[in-house]
Amino acid sequence: MGNNIDTDAIIPARYLVTTDPKVLARNCMDGLEEGWIERVSPGDILVAGENFGCGSSREHAPLAILGAGIPLVIARSFARIFYRNAFNMGLVLLELGDEANKLHDGDSITVDTETGQITNLTTGQKLSSPPIPGFMREMLDQGGLIDYVKNKIKCRQ
Repeated sequence: MGNNIDTDAIIPARYLVTTDPKVLARNCMDGLEEGWIERVSPGDILVAGENFGCGSSREHAPLAILGAGIPLVIARSFARIFYRNAFNMGLVLLELGDEANKLHDGDSITVDTETGQITNLTTGQKLSSPPIPGFMREMLDQGGLIDYVKNKIKCRQ
């Protein structure tokens, strides 16, 4: 993906009639390329340029990406509201800076979110992102903020 991909490109406003990730996924990235979802397979990783997720603060954007089966987005940088919403919804993000330019469509990569290490199996390159802090990994492991808070409340009762 390119730079400045906004939330309306990720999931156009006309599809915001649901919060069901699978339904939203049907039109994920329709603001950029209709039928984009047909090229995606569960487990694919989305790689983008700078300021990914700019625009409105809708939670539908990370939900549409998750519904498409994409568990992780790597970008040069993220819009701050999208960054927070993504983690709240359970979508993993890694900010890679200029090294994001070293990843290309079709590359096969492995990612270790604990260390921030990304290995491009296609080229053999090793890239490094700041690791996800422990408390955010714990929140992601529980499916996002809502489930994280529910589990914290249960533990206190």
